Amino acid sequence: MKLSQIFDSIDGKYLSQGIDNDIAHLMTDSRKAFDLESGLFFAIDGKHHDGHSFVPELIAAGFQNFVVEREIGEIPKNTNIIKVASTRSTLQRIAALKRAKFNKPVVAITGSNGKTIIKEWLAQLLSEKLNVCKSPKSFNSQIGVPLSVWPLSETHDIGIFETGISEPGEMLPLKKVIQPTQGILTNIGSAHEQYFSSIDQKLDEKLILFEGIDQFFYRNDNALIDERLNGMKKPPKHKISWGFNPAANLQVEKMEGLHFRLKSQSEVFTLKLHSGNDSYVENIMHCVCYTYFNGWTPLEIQKGIDGLRPIKMRLELKKGINQTYIIDDTYNNDLAGLEIALDFLAQQKHYPKKSLILSDIPQSAPKENTYARVAELVQEKGITQLYAIGNELTSFKNLFPASTKFYFSTEDFLQSSFDNFEKEVVLIKGARSFGFEQIAKQLTERIHRTVLEIDLDAVTHNLNVYRQRLQPKTKLLIMVKALAYGSGGSEIAHLLQFHKVDYFGVAYVDEAVQLRKAGIKLPIMVINPSEEDLPNLVTYDIEPEIYGFSQLKVFSDFYLKKGIELKGHFTINTGMNRLGFNPEDVDALVKEIEQLPHIKVQSIYTHLAASEEVEHNDFSLQQLQTFKFCAEKMEQQLGIKTIKHALNSAGIVAFPQYQFDMVRLGIGLYGIEPSGSLQHELKSISVLKTVISQIRNVKRGETVGYGRKGKVTKNMRIATIAIGYADGFSRIFSNGNGEVMLNGQMTKVIGNVCMDMTMIDISNIEAEEGDTVIVFGEKPTISDLAKKAKTIPYEILTNVSERVKRVYFAE
Repeated sequence: MKLSQIFDSIDGKYLSQGIDNDIAHLMTDSRKAFDLESGLFFAIDGKHHDGHSFVPELIAAGFQNFVVEREIGEIPKNTNIIKVASTRSTLQRIAALKRAKFNKPVVAITGSNGKTIIKEWLAQLLSEKLNVCKSPKSFNSQIGVPLSVWPLSETHDIGIFETGISEPGEMLPLKKVIQPTQGILTNIGSAHEQYFSSIDQKLDEKLILFEGIDQFFYRNDNALIDERLNGMKKPPKHKISWGFNPAANLQVEKMEGLHFRLKSQSEVFTLKLHSGNDSYVENIMHCVCYTYFNGWTPLEIQKGIDGLRPIKMRLELKKGINQTYIIDDTYNNDLAGLEIALDFLAQQKHYPKKSLILSDIPQSAPKENTYARVAELVQEKGITQLYAIGNELTSFKNLFPASTKFYFSTEDFLQSSFDNFEKEVVLIKGARSFGFEQIAKQLTERIHRTVLEIDLDAVTHNLNVYRQRLQPKTKLLIMVKALAYGSGGSEIAHLLQFHKVDYFGVAYVDEAVQLRKAGIKLPIMVINPSEEDLPNLVTYDIEPEIYGFSQLKVFSDFYLKKGIELKGHFTINTGMNRLGFNPEDVDALVKEIEQLPHIKVQSIYTHLAASEEVEHNDFSLQQLQTFKFCAEKMEQQLGIKTIKHALNSAGIVAFPQYQFDMVRLGIGLYGIEPSGSLQHELKSISVLKTVISQIRNVKRGETVGYGRKGKVTKNMRIATIAIGYADGFSRIFSNGNGEVMLNGQMTKVIGNVCMDMTMIDISNIEAEEGDTVIVFGEKPTISDLAKKAKTIPYEILTNVSERVKRVYFAE
């Protein structure tokens, strides 16, 4: 749509008017605003970020089109700024106008659980015949839904969009955007129940989405759904159900193994599923019911189920061969998903070189328009090297850069040398029929199958939880020492740098050097520098903690000889008794600094000894008062204003009145609130997973493991899992003290934990070799393991060995 067409359809005014650009993309995330002329950026004032604060840097980058809610500062010529009352409502209205031009089926999916998986599976099944436009990932919010609907065009055969709500009044705006003709209700449960007066109210709110639609699909085993459906003023025209009872339009019966018998009014047929797990069966049956009553034969449905691959709900970033990073997005390929993956690629700053391995985009039409857009994306997103695989891409090679390497098939590509990939970030994006998982396997670093998965969205969530507790002018220093508490230093730091934190803190200089080499530009404070570190402190612009007179002299002399300023962070020992100047040393310290004009007091700070323990609050308050007196005295006598900071994660919660100029956030960012009072608001950021290497039966009287410590008192079935104390799973978890989760059930360790392996009792659990085992995550939690080990969560996190592969996820 032309920008002028959009303007005519909304209630707004131009603050500045430039070229009437063709708008191809709507965006709300400044990280993804690369389409300078064809993108329209909506500055949304959200819960954690105000989009208006990113407008100046986008303008400076050459971005041309904006929708805002308030006045913007200086505006260059040829920049379009449209002011509206609500950018969120305007975004929804524009998407609704685009949707109204589409006259083919549109499926809306909502419910308490399973929305995204059902949407992805249904799209996979239908894509064998149809060109599907679907919500990318789990875009189901007031902002995500319009962004999902906007790409819908006449080239598509069907749209499939999911919606999520958390409060009353949210569904109607989404219905106006999607305007569904068909719908699926996954289920109704307890999610977000605190915002609704009853389950009836929540269900009624969800059913607004389906008022007056042609077909409504649901499971009829919940009588409440039928009751509320019957009470709708404008019910769906056709209500089609599946269930384990005779009243369902598609009756389901569990048979032997993974076979299920399905009975409709006209026929009986059998399907074989991948799993008998209740949630899997429920999710896949929604897809089966929809496809069956829309003309798919049982044979076609079975073929589709056989071809379904596990859905990766998030993009994965992992270490690859030859110092590369790999983004593995190999389960499907469409334009919307490609754009999201390329945005994620652009956010990775580890190396300047960015490579894309791309397959044909099946079921896309018209082909020339599709591949012309792919070529534009390659240029817009700064792709250094493109590897194009497939007959269609090859036939349009004239659209792509001359450096592009073309291959007719995945097999052809696999025959080429992988040594060319070095010190770069590689996105692997392919349709499932191309089998790109083979490429991912070749490029991924060879590390054993134990992995630590880190959820970057959870890190952002936790950051925002603490930010909400800070005063507007309080700066934020994030501790990323010890590989960011075991989560991976540079990857976490890049995310936080985007979110505009003020400082990083590390324990040792080599940690700071690694961050600088990885492209981190923010100031870095190192809390334990030594004389040997001085050259690196200067070379990499790292700011040292100054904690004693002798150290101050050595550091001062070095910087003086270099003729440069020493930015020092001066520590006051108020009771921790670890490092720092004592309060009685402050006068002497001031006199020393006055004689050293090349010394800049970058900050003054202290460490609280027991901020997480209520019984020591009086001591903590005494520390804070002592620090306040000393810091203000230094400022007054030196005639300076510096950064003062004392609070750690627990202190931010316990002593908000002592934020001073900055706070230091550590363990709280990683999902652990030391005092426990804020734990319910935080998200766990990491899951440590391993796999079953072997299963065996052992007889009563036998023993398991070293030292024959595992006594078998009855016939047992045990599994050996690929993790041991060298990976961070301590020997203290031996002989039943440790538990892990397997297929939703807790199971105990039997025998001693070995260096690389551990044995568990699976006598009462259905499992196979290769099944995933959760060492810590939602259950057991890091805190659960810490209690078993009689230690603290910090130790569990930081003990995860570097040989354990880190995999990073983001929506």
